[in-house]
Amino acid sequence: MKTLLVTGASGFLGFNICRAARSSWKVFGAYFSRRAAIDGVNVVPVDATRFSELKKLFREVRPDAVIHAAAVARPNLCQQNPSWSHAVNVEASINIAGLCSDLTIPCAFISSDLVFDGLNAPYKEEDPVSPVSLYGEQKVQAETAVLDRHPGAAVCRTSLMFGDDSSPSTSFIQPMISAMKENRPQTLFIDEFRTPMSADTAVQGILLALAGARGRIHLGGPERISRYEFGLLLRDILGFRDARLNPGRQQDVAMPAPRPPDVSLDCSRAIELGFRPSPIRTELERLFGPVPPI
Repeated sequence: MKTLLVTGASGFLGFNICRAARSSWKVFGAYFSRRAAIDGVNVVPVDATRFSELKKLFREVRPDAVIHAAAVARPNLCQQNPSWSHAVNVEASINIAGLCSDLTIPCAFISSDLVFDGLNAPYKEEDPVSPVSLYGEQKVQAETAVLDRHPGAAVCRTSLMFGDDSSPSTSFIQPMISAMKENRPQTLFIDEFRTPMSADTAVQGILLALAGARGRIHLGGPERISRYEFGLLLRDILGFRDARLNPGRQQDVAMPAPRPPDVSLDCSRAIELGFRPSPIRTELERLFGPVPPI
């Protein structure tokens, strides 16, 4: 087996990449503060902001390919910690791309749909970027620098992802499910639209991009949906008919990081390469199965 290095192994996406890739790769999952125990995966600690540690990791692992999924991926946290998040999201990404370029090995860098301002969706890869948050700005900087250092890299702009609770870091649906179980009210935006996909779908696209894409590629689900609409669908599938879901608007909630209204992605390029995202309902039913009404 060839060796795949995955950064951010204790994060939601990184964990799912490691878990999916272990059947066809010898996988090394790098983590920073929380060790992720993944059967069949060699987990190794690294501080990606320290170039000396990265070089040592590459020297010891000798990867045949790298997926760089480590990031400070919470926009509010980035907005409040600009120096630290820049070191992780930009500087570490540049160094990893440079090391991959030096070894002439494939590299997939995980970016985000939040590089767009949300005013002209659906977005294609060639559409101009205009982020409204610091997190989005950092991803734009990293994208450009990664491709400068490694022109053959794949830059995977991913949409909102959901999945089960097996990873150390859960997806956005776990707090929603907990609130439904405890009958706590939730306010979900009716004016924020994404193209969500399951973690399994995201990993399928990322591995596809690693094998055969160069430059930017969009990976998202086939449906444009608001947080509120998603919540209603999740409620119905889980059977929480009396869940207290309240519609809300972005402008009514104060947040450190601004949020774009609609960053739906056009994934035509990825689909041409074989990417096959499934409908949200199909993915949720696969995750949770038929649940009797509560």
